[in-house]
Amino acid sequence: MNIDIGINEADRKKIAEGLSHLLADSYTLYLKTHNFHWNVTGPMFQTLHLMFETQYTELALAVDLIAERIRSLGVYAPGTYKEFAKLTTIKETDTVPAAKDMIRQLVEGQEAVVRTARKIFPTAENVSDEATCDLLTQRIQLHEKTAWMLRSLLAE
Repeated sequence: MNIDIGINEADRKKIAEGLSHLLADSYTLYLKTHNFHWNVTGPMFQTLHLMFETQYTELALAVDLIAERIRSLGVYAPGTYKEFAKLTTIKETDTVPAAKDMIRQLVEGQEAVVRTARKIFPTAENVSDEATCDLLTQRIQLHEKTAWMLRSLLAE
């Protein structure tokens, strides 16, 4: 059945492509955050263990919202590690870094998600895709705030 939501097919596909990158970045950040939750050590263990759990739990919910928005636009959402690896801008970690390095990497990941979300915004805004704009605004606000909170832990 044809989709008639007031956004033409080409624009829906372009927005969904951008959202696929956002989904890949978010999922990769989820995995990295969960990994760090499991493996953090040191004097900040308790604080970071709980903080990382809060962050990966939020990301787990976010990836579902992003994927469902892609589907609402009539496009299949990527859902494999192979697809995510092609689409993400976030680098995986091959080792278990020290706690402060974990924090730095997560700040970089949070900021990467913000940059990816911002890239999609103009296209969604130009075609009056308010639902995507709303999703992007919420993601940007949350990731900017999380990056700030993580950065605060690195202050001397």
